Amino acid sequence: MATIKIKQTKSRIGAPKDQKRTLDALGLKKMNQVVEREDTPVVMGMVRKVHHLVTVVE
Repeated sequence: MATIKIKQTKSRIGAPKDQKRTLDALGLKKMNQVVEREDTPVVMGMVRKVHHLVTVVE
């Protein structure tokens, strides 16, 4: 399966609880942290939910 790299580019301070939990589920705890996840519909849905806080690094 293909993988994508997700980088947290903005702070989670001030974000709603559900978005903070989504970042936790993706494995992002700090700013500028990069995690590698499989490119599945579930992961893409999580990325779409917090698209204003993260970027997808190719």
